[in-house]
Amino acid sequence: MIKDSLSQCLRLAAFTYAIGGITCGASWVDPDTDRQYHTTKAHTHGDDREYELVFSDEFEVAGRSLADGDDPRWTALNKNDYTNDALHFYSPENVKTENGVLNITTIHKTNKYKAFNEKTKQYYIDAKHVQSAMVQGWNKFCITGGIVEFSAKLPGDPTVGGLWPALWMLGNLARGTYVGSSDYVWPFSYNECSEDTRDSQKINACDKVAHYSMEPGRGRGSPEIDLLEAMMGEPGPLPNTPIQRPYFSTSLQVAPGIKQNRPQLGHQPKAGSWYEGLEYGKHVNSSLNPFFYGVTLIHEPKSFTYQSDAISANTHIGQTYFDDFHDYRVEWEPPERNGTGGYLRWYLDKQFVFGIQGDSLSLTGTEIPSEPMYLLMNTAVATTWGFPQPCPDGCDCDCYECGNPDCSCGFPQGFCSNVPAHFEIEHVRVWQAKNESKHVLGCSTEDRPTAHFIAGSKKNYMEPEDKEPLKQLQNGGGLCHKDSQCGGTERGKCTPVSRSMSKCVCNDAFTGPKCLAHKGFYDHPYVPKQQSLKLQPLTVPLGMAILATIIAIGFGATLFAIVRQKRQEDRDCQYRKVHASPSTRTILGSGIGNPPQGINANSGQPAQQQSSYQNHQGTSNSQVSQATKGNVRTYCMIDGRLTDE
Repeated sequence: MIKDSLSQCLRLAAFTYAIGGITCGASWVDPDTDRQYHTTKAHTHGDDREYELVFSDEFEVAGRSLADGDDPRWTALNKNDYTNDALHFYSPENVKTENGVLNITTIHKTNKYKAFNEKTKQYYIDAKHVQSAMVQGWNKFCITGGIVEFSAKLPGDPTVGGLWPALWMLGNLARGTYVGSSDYVWPFSYNECSEDTRDSQKINACDKVAHYSMEPGRGRGSPEIDLLEAMMGEPGPLPNTPIQRPYFSTSLQVAPGIKQNRPQLGHQPKAGSWYEGLEYGKHVNSSLNPFFYGVTLIHEPKSFTYQSDAISANTHIGQTYFDDFHDYRVEWEPPERNGTGGYLRWYLDKQFVFGIQGDSLSLTGTEIPSEPMYLLMNTAVATTWGFPQPCPDGCDCDCYECGNPDCSCGFPQGFCSNVPAHFEIEHVRVWQAKNESKHVLGCSTEDRPTAHFIAGSKKNYMEPEDKEPLKQLQNGGGLCHKDSQCGGTERGKCTPVSRSMSKCVCNDAFTGPKCLAHKGFYDHPYVPKQQSLKLQPLTVPLGMAILATIIAIGFGATLFAIVRQKRQEDRDCQYRKVHASPSTRTILGSGIGNPPQGINANSGQPAQQQSSYQNHQGTSNSQVSQATKGNVRTYCMIDGRLTDE
């Protein structure tokens, strides 16, 4: 039920925001969030700050559409996922709000799509036979620092592998599943100028010229914080770890990673080969994750290849996490301006799970994230997560399709009957500390702008057939027959637009095609200033400046002398009538045998002349040889001694 006072505040916010006034701080807070959750305390020992709610979604309104352009907070993707050897296709059809939860359903369904063969460089039609959903807040709602909490119930049978439910965060400079946006950006959290990363980190600290409103000399990227990645499967001991399936992973993924003497996959790291000072919970069964230390991102040429690290812990869970809702929380304190300090601490139902201090990252020079980050929820299916490795005997693992005997042998045992499966999220809540300058709202902030960079490379953030990365938010316009289909009179009304058609018209605080979503916006959004060309003052060493001055003075004096000499020539030059004789400097005829301009006809030496020639018009015939007819060219000789008297 909508809380009246908050609803009034939100309506006021919509009005005052439009005129630039001061608003209440609830622009992203769901009016269905109970007042008791509008503030919270951190679980981190020693953090006594008061935290206020800055974002929430309770999913209480049934029937919301999260398709692109339908919701201010979320976008449910409609595309193929070609990351991590994925076997699924994402569709907004698989996301519903019902019974007070967000339901992400994974089903058997075939989708054909246009794929690209990297070897042949040709497009072809491919098909996937699992359909699921990803919901993300990219470029809509982001935070830098604070507390993020999901309440969720995991999908499927915990003893059957193959499903990959995840709750996570990603820096806004990369968009999840859009590989073009993440290349050389994910998961960098690094602010040093290094030859090792000059090519592989797209926005690196070696760049001394500002681009896209970004600070010069500041390394940027898209780090990843994973609150939950659940691994289901057959129970039993696993090598080199006390954790058994089912478990979930909590991780920080950053780059650059450790390049030499990396830990061996499936083994505990040797002393000095991995990050030190990591903390693990005492009241939950958690331990270092030896099954994933990061990935090598291979590019050509070799200087563009880089290593990422996954600093991760696994925590054992049981059947109750698949039957009931549990709270998954991360407390994120960004570093200082110089990159030092900060921390990440994960909690499960208020119990400490895993912690990373900023000092632990000194091994690689990476930092606790300080980028604006958005939230994601999805269930994936991929051969890299919970599938038999290596491929079972007698199975090629070339195709994956339940019901097809030739293509079902590569699935985990029981997978095909474990689908459909439902991943349910009861709420999402975000708090930030009051009066904390390091806790910032916005996907493009003054300290970490992203808007111009995204606009300048927007094709990397969308599918080829899209016109823009995100569609404009639809405010009303959904077809209806009665007010209840527009959220009821408190949210919108069903209004006739013609004799045979009615559409939803939303009240001030609500939006979406059927007015089922509460509006979301920033009270004081950061608007980057228009960049202008600024010429930096030129710094020249003193010695060079003196030398340049001497050269300039000498050049000026020489130029002055030349000009003065030319003017004197103009005054002194006398034109003489020269008779046509063997010794004259007059050239007769139509030009045959004429020497080039500026060459003396007799001597072959340069002839100093003011003009190439004068036209013979106005000259008496007696001055021209009677034996030869033609034009007369009279040279102006500066030195009179060169002419016959």
